[in-house]
Amino acid sequence: MKESPEDASTPSGPSRLYTGGERPFDPEDLVMASGRDVTPERVEAARRLIEEKGAAAVERYLP
Repeated sequence: MKESPEDASTPSGPSRLYTGGERPFDPEDLVMASGRDVTPERVEAARRLIEEKGAAAVERYLP
């Protein structure tokens, strides 16, 4: 059985970061894209940032 790119594992484990291309991103995705640990406070701040800036909130972390 051939693995799809979504199932492929990275050296640190399965890929869990979504950037909006595969599906809409959520606050946890934004926190992970920033390179920080996911905490309730950071998720809430990310939720507010997404409400304020929309897709631009995550685009600043993408290449």
